[in-house]
Amino acid sequence: MVGQGVVRECLLDPHVDMVQTIGRSLTGLQHPKLREIVHADLWHYESIEAALSGFDACFFCLGVSSAGMKQQEYERITCGITLAAADTLARLNPQMTFIYVSGAGTDSSERGKVAWARIKGRTENALLRFPFKAAYMFRPGFIEPLDGITSKTPSYRILYALARPLLPVLRRLVPNLILTTAQIGRAMLAVARQGAPKPVLEVADLRLLAS
Repeated sequence: MVGQGVVRECLLDPHVDMVQTIGRSLTGLQHPKLREIVHADLWHYESIEAALSGFDACFFCLGVSSAGMKQQEYERITCGITLAAADTLARLNPQMTFIYVSGAGTDSSERGKVAWARIKGRTENALLRFPFKAAYMFRPGFIEPLDGITSKTPSYRILYALARPLLPVLRRLVPNLILTTAQIGRAMLAVARQGAPKPVLEVADLRLLAS
């Protein structure tokens, strides 16, 4: 869902020359700036390395819910895929800015009681050690999908349908809890261009960058 919003904002931005997606399926979008790579094995990138050079930034939006998932499998996806991609991209694009969509409540100490937060924290800490030009961790809270964007997770679609009538009130009461998919995309573009004052960015930071 975040990836859909980010791609949309990149394609709308006149300063972005080209957008390349990598995923297990096509986005379904058609645009002269868009190039897509369908790649089944997201833990290994040797077969497509020739198409992964020359990029200024990577907006890494892949993620899964930990609900109902064994910790080992959640870590294999959340940490394993992210670090495999980062390892390849850091070698091919040392001047790249790498932006990782993490989540509010991530545990940077890696010692807390909540498994998903520890795993996200371990992933963030590992990314910050890669030799990129810069790496930033985005920690959004509740994400409001705009522009017809929907989640691929059925339970999330139900949650968003139920929460939609409450969103105007929540935005007024707790503005630093909610971000839209468009805001996340604009914040990514801003950070890729000009950086940010710190590597870990919470909701309030992202709202400011998006503005």
